[in-house]
Amino acid sequence: MSDSASTAPRANPEIEITDDIVKEHGLTTDEYRTVLDILGRAPNLTELGIFSVMWSEHCSYKSSRVWLKTLPTKGPQVIQGPGENAGVIDIGDGEAAVFKIESHNHPSFIEPYQGAATGVGGILRDVFTMGARPIASLNALRFGDPDHPKTRHLVSGVVAGIGGYGNCIGVPTVGGEVNFHKAYNGNILVNAMTVGLAKADKIFYSAAAGVGNPVVYVGSKTGRDGIHGATMASAEFSEDSEEKRPTVQVGDPFTEKLLLEACLELMATDAIVAIQDMGAAGLTSSSVEMADKGGVGIRLDLDRVPMREEAMTPYELMLSESQERMLMVLKPGREDEARAIFEKWELDFAVIGQVTESGALELFWHGEPAAAIPVSPLVDASPMYERPWEPTPPRAPIAPAEVPAPADYGALLLDLVADPDLASRRWIWEQYDHLIRGETRMPPGAADAGIVRLPKEGTAIAERGPAKALAVTTDCTPRYCLADPEAGGRQAVAEAWRNLTATGATPLALTNNMNFGNPERPRIMGQFVGCVRGMGAASSALDFPVVSGNVSLYNETNGEAILPTPVIGGVGLLADADKAVGLALPGAGYRLYLVGETAGWLGQSIYRRLVEGVEDGAPPPVDLTVERRNGDFVRDQIKSGHIAACHDLSDGGLAVALAEMAMAGGVGAAIAVEDAADTLPPHAWLFGEDQARYVLAVAAPNAAAVEQAATGASVPLVAIGETGGDALKLGGLATISVAALGTAHEGWLPTYMSGEG
Repeated sequence: MSDSASTAPRANPEIEITDDIVKEHGLTTDEYRTVLDILGRAPNLTELGIFSVMWSEHCSYKSSRVWLKTLPTKGPQVIQGPGENAGVIDIGDGEAAVFKIESHNHPSFIEPYQGAATGVGGILRDVFTMGARPIASLNALRFGDPDHPKTRHLVSGVVAGIGGYGNCIGVPTVGGEVNFHKAYNGNILVNAMTVGLAKADKIFYSAAAGVGNPVVYVGSKTGRDGIHGATMASAEFSEDSEEKRPTVQVGDPFTEKLLLEACLELMATDAIVAIQDMGAAGLTSSSVEMADKGGVGIRLDLDRVPMREEAMTPYELMLSESQERMLMVLKPGREDEARAIFEKWELDFAVIGQVTESGALELFWHGEPAAAIPVSPLVDASPMYERPWEPTPPRAPIAPAEVPAPADYGALLLDLVADPDLASRRWIWEQYDHLIRGETRMPPGAADAGIVRLPKEGTAIAERGPAKALAVTTDCTPRYCLADPEAGGRQAVAEAWRNLTATGATPLALTNNMNFGNPERPRIMGQFVGCVRGMGAASSALDFPVVSGNVSLYNETNGEAILPTPVIGGVGLLADADKAVGLALPGAGYRLYLVGETAGWLGQSIYRRLVEGVEDGAPPPVDLTVERRNGDFVRDQIKSGHIAACHDLSDGGLAVALAEMAMAGGVGAAIAVEDAADTLPPHAWLFGEDQARYVLAVAAPNAAAVEQAATGASVPLVAIGETGGDALKLGGLATISVAALGTAHEGWLPTYMSGEG
């Protein structure tokens, strides 16, 4: 501890730290006792605020760290795993993909436009802080029951916020997912993911170094928006959640675009020693994390911080979460060079401190000490709890014969494709610019994953030859996670892996966003533990390591928790972007094959929810050995050029997958249900949600090669029909025109958002 940390700093009016003030800052009695031990005295208000945000659930992961450490995070492709602003993987040719997913759940419920917009802005900064140019964004959204009075307003605001920020900064939004469930009535989920491209030998990190080196603030000015944002995100909502509106940050995508370009320009030099985004907890977290990772101290003269409001205090400056700001450590003597770049881009630039050997965070206000905290104890003594947890009771499997068949298969399929969880998201993604930069290989919904081609700098498109591409996806099935957290965690990872595979991409790594209720409830903590265990098993079995992520807990209102929602963001690599396949049936005369075994699993299925109005039974089992075998076969056949279209099977089973392929291609198909279903009831074969399955469309000349390869790989492959005509024919059970399917599929969301639905 430095000398300045041994006595209470003098700046600011003295405020007695009472038990009520400590409680308002979210610290427990034991945590506050640790604060007193670290400082050897009572903190002042600024110091209390710093401990509060750094030890909040949002910043410290105090309930989740012990379990997150069990996840597999290494692999030959991993350059940087968890612990930095974003994960980094090697994609060959001296290039690296940089990516992460983060939540902005609580702010988006309170103020949907700005909450979602600043969520996008924050994840973009996490990526370009590492030296990467963002090339694609995705999102995973969960809303309440469509009939809930707030849902339509929240959908409108969140979608507008994502589009408004992403479109303005010029990064295409190429994929994502949207679901509705009453469990999210009081807490929506807004998870934002960004992927960037960097040089593998030019990655920037956050560890401060070099005693005496200047600490520099760049970007927007600091205001009072977002104060206590990290604390607010670490607590349950109650009836007064609307009063928390002032804690929601306000974003400016045009300033972020300038900040992006200025940072990348400076990164092209060798002036930067370390760089950190000012995200949750703002200047506090950025300075503390940089000092801790570098094993140094940092002195900040807070009166030098660019401010946009009058009479701001050290407490407010340290806790503000104003957007579009960065903290840097520069090499000595490079200040003027850096200043010229940021002033050219019309951004604030200020030298606000220096790296010290004190090992402390020392804050000054007009020359007077304002706070002094030893960094290592602040970080190392951050609470880490092994909270009590209880396993989720197992649910009994539902036998196919227990579930009634529909009276009208055609009418049921029309209802399924118009279900809020399965209906077209066109109304949403048309508000996102998915074509900006000109490298998006397919529009959203055209393939099981978004596909973005990687440009070859300095080479004309016509001359560059085959270009690589990244495939990106977000996936989770929360109702599976509620029924069986471990199986649900496995399935979330496996589905992301399948969706990448279905395009022909080789899955490389994942990021996760763990959205759960109150971890102080053993039942909720048990959900978290189960999902982590399942995710870890799947990541290991599929060579799909976790390189970054985010935890969002306390997603509850008045004790009502969300469904456990561990969203998986996956990234895969295509050696040749032109060989990627989508899900659209390409024309008439193609043979259709079903890959994988079908047991007619209807527990937790969309079919059962629609037909019987229940969500019960065990979710489908996930055999990771089978997932790997079947997926590797499908990917090899795509790379061989034998597959014209591919779609993995998930919600709604085979019938919904076929309908989606028919609608995407505008081509019908005839399926031999009675022959293929064999001993299963037809509705179980058509709508069961068994895992590790794909539908393939294969040109007749390639059929023999595909069948032979499946036999050689011991992969179950069943010929189920052929493409052609203008209707989907489900044996003798139903004939539904592709046009009618399309009308039902495309109509629900626009009608709902117009207020007519």
